[in-house]
Amino acid sequence: MNNQKAIVLDEQAISRALTRIAHQIIEKNKGIEECVLVGIRTRGIYIAERLAKKIEEIEGKPIPVGELDITLYRDDLTKKTDNQEPLVKGSDIPAEITDKKVILVDDVLYTGRTVRAGLDAIMDLGRPSVIQLAVLVDRGHRELPIRADYVGKNIPTSSVEKIVVELAEIDQVDQVSIYDK
Repeated sequence: MNNQKAIVLDEQAISRALTRIAHQIIEKNKGIEECVLVGIRTRGIYIAERLAKKIEEIEGKPIPVGELDITLYRDDLTKKTDNQEPLVKGSDIPAEITDKKVILVDDVLYTGRTVRAGLDAIMDLGRPSVIQLAVLVDRGHRELPIRADYVGKNIPTSSVEKIVVELAEIDQVDQVSIYDK
């Protein structure tokens, strides 16, 4: 990465966005019965776990959380340019997802290809009654007809910019920044 242009979300803003998403998930689903949060590896898992904590604080009962490795479902792995191919670590879905409301969670919605891969992976695991999408950041530039049901923040970007989500669990800091590529 080159130049950081701006920090668009700090720790408090991320927390507020996740609290809002938690309330929206509860409201849209009329509670959390039959709901399962599924985070897309890597940062989507931590966001899903944070949402689960907030939902439990609000509802007084836990919501199952799973993690999804979509590496093998990507259609653009050969185009990766940073020579850091993700390791296949496998998915861990602790609850049956057939006939459940699955809320797929990721950090950034960009082209839609990661979400498409996540949808394929979920459908291989079961047949949910509905799949919803929650993202911390929607930056636009979709290549596929995919939209999020829950968005922490819309951050319009140019194609020469990069959104970087950093979470304390792995990056020791909570912030979302825009960088020049």
